Amino acid sequence: MGELTGTNGLVVGVANKRSLAWAIAKAADAAGARLTLSYANDRFGEKTRVLAETLNQPAQLVACDVTSDDQIDALYKAVDGEYGGLDFLVHGVAFASREAISESFVNTNRHDFLQALDVSAYSLVALARGAAPLMKQRGGGSILTLTYLGSGRVFPHYNVMGIAKAALEGAVRYLASDLGPSNIRVNALSAGPIKTLAASGIAGFTRILQHYRERAPLRRTVDGQEVADAAVFLLGQNSRAVTGEVFMVDGGYHIIGM
Repeated sequence: MGELTGTNGLVVGVANKRSLAWAIAKAADAAGARLTLSYANDRFGEKTRVLAETLNQPAQLVACDVTSDDQIDALYKAVDGEYGGLDFLVHGVAFASREAISESFVNTNRHDFLQALDVSAYSLVALARGAAPLMKQRGGGSILTLTYLGSGRVFPHYNVMGIAKAALEGAVRYLASDLGPSNIRVNALSAGPIKTLAASGIAGFTRILQHYRERAPLRRTVDGQEVADAAVFLLGQNSRAVTGEVFMVDGGYHIIGM
C-alpha cells in the first residue's frame, strides 16, 4: 500500500520527461494515486500521452490553458466526472518570455510582466478555487506548487520570473489561510536548479549548477526524484499539519550566506 493509495490527484503542467511535474506524477502514481494529467496545448499533448502510458494506473489526460477560466472549469468537470472528488493538486506551471528572462529586469515590458504573473502565479489562485469544492467532497486535500529561491534573491537571467515566484509564494500563504478551515493545505516546494525545459531558457544555467555544487552543504545539486519524493510527502497524510510553507529541497543551499 503506497502513501497515496486511494487518492485522486491532478497534476497541471506536464511538459516532457524532464519536467518536475512529470517526476511528481510518476512518484504519485507509484505511491498509489489515480491521476489526471493536464497539459497546455497540442504541442505537449502527444508527449504527455506517451508518458502517461508508462504509469502503473491509467491516467486521464485533459488539455488546459491556465489563462482561460472556461478551460479550467472544463478541467475540473472532467476530474469530477472521472473520479468524483479530488485529494490533491500539483501546480507545475510557469512561463516568462525568453526576452523577459534574458534582458535586464528594468527593461521588462508591461505585456511580459503581466503574462509571467498570470501564468506563473495567478493560475494557482484560479486552480485552487476550482479544486476546493472537489476537495471538500473528500474531507480536505493538499495543493502543492513549485517555486525557486529566485523569489527572494537575485539570480542572473531570472528577472521577471523571480517576481512571479515571489507573488506565487505570497499566494500560497493567503490560500492556506483561506482554505485551511476546509482542511485543505497549500504549500510550495522550492527545488534547487535542475535541467528542465524551463531551465533551458536561462542563460548561464550550467554555471549556476556548478555554483550550487561548490556552495551547498551537501556539495551537490538535487534531482527530479528527490523533489518528487518530497512532493509525495507534502501531498499525503504524513504532512497533514503542514500548510503555508515553502519547503526547501536544494541540498541546503538556501542557508548559506557566503
